[in-house]
Amino acid sequence: MLNIDAIRSRFPILRSTVHGKPLIYLDNAATTQKPVEVLEASRQYYETVNSNIHRGAHYLSQLATEAHEEARKTVAEFLHAPDADSVLFTSGCTMSINMAAEILGLSGRIRQGDEIVISTDSHHANIVPWQMLCQRTGAVLRVVPLTEGLRFDMEAYARMLSPRTRIVSVPYISNALGLVLPVREIARMAHEQHADTLVLIDGAQSTGHMEVDVAELGCDFYAFSGHKVYAPTGIGVLWGREDLLRELPPWLGGGEMIREVTFEKTTYNDLPFKYEAGTPNIEGAIALAAALRFVRSVGMDGIESHEAGLTRRLLEGLRSMDGMRVLGGDEDRGSLVSVVVPGVHHYDLGTLLDQMGIAVRTGHHCGQPLMQALGITGTTRFSFAMYNSVQEVETTLGAVERALNMLR
Repeated sequence: MLNIDAIRSRFPILRSTVHGKPLIYLDNAATTQKPVEVLEASRQYYETVNSNIHRGAHYLSQLATEAHEEARKTVAEFLHAPDADSVLFTSGCTMSINMAAEILGLSGRIRQGDEIVISTDSHHANIVPWQMLCQRTGAVLRVVPLTEGLRFDMEAYARMLSPRTRIVSVPYISNALGLVLPVREIARMAHEQHADTLVLIDGAQSTGHMEVDVAELGCDFYAFSGHKVYAPTGIGVLWGREDLLRELPPWLGGGEMIREVTFEKTTYNDLPFKYEAGTPNIEGAIALAAALRFVRSVGMDGIESHEAGLTRRLLEGLRSMDGMRVLGGDEDRGSLVSVVVPGVHHYDLGTLLDQMGIAVRTGHHCGQPLMQALGITGTTRFSFAMYNSVQEVETTLGAVERALNMLR
């Protein structure tokens, strides 16, 4: 069992008040708050180590380089990746998916008539890059529908896979529904259908909430954002199979990704630097490592169990309210719940909750195709992190009832 008071004491912003009420922050699927360990790591970097990396012979450059590369090792250990060289630092999950799409397009692996498979509940960042790749190559985007229970339709997926399937890209947890996809089975089926099919998992909503082992998942790429796992914005990771990354071409050109440049030709650096042109977000990588160490110190099993308990109580309370529609079932769910109330606009509900000090997310959650498929314009979304408490859930349930009484 987690010591919630001790955990909350590490997050200064949780002592804030909003409209005269103690802040209850339930917008963690959009971004998480930052513990002092992360804030101190960022400040310490700029106060004691700040320097450009890899290129300098001087002392500060050596310290910064060591800290940056140690951060890469920390990420690899967190993902149970076999080699730190397969961890590429990016600006976030969106850039990670775009990078994967770009380098696969440049590789010549994707040709006219090839197929890229995604899911209906994908985030825009897992839709648009593949659409752009299809436009450039003549490939075809195929979308797996959802079942009546809003689950990834495995039967439809099985029928959709073909020898032309080149890429399968799905979220581990839907950011709009909170439902956990059977990513291991999805990856296994893709690879069995065609050995060259590549599987990318969008881990934006899973990293920091559940144990992630990229080898055990069976994926070829795994992407996530630091700011959703207690780190700063502007830092993220694309993990890829090392043999695959060595084979694929670079994307951005410039400093660090080169071995030798002449006006006639350029030879490229080894992994991971082949994909990290220019000065990286050094402080962001170091702070991300601090965030991941903090998560490990709390314990992933305890975090997952605690958040699951909060989610169960929220679901129970919401389902007891007249007219409340919770999207998706209770099983195989992450710490995220989206609701629709007929006759009540999601923005109005979110605004009233904000007046009561409760931060939630409203809208389409970068899932407009999903909302169109559901015949709605958006939802009110509640999402948990390790620092949320049972009392916050009870307060929120009471606030939702009061808000609905005002809006009906």
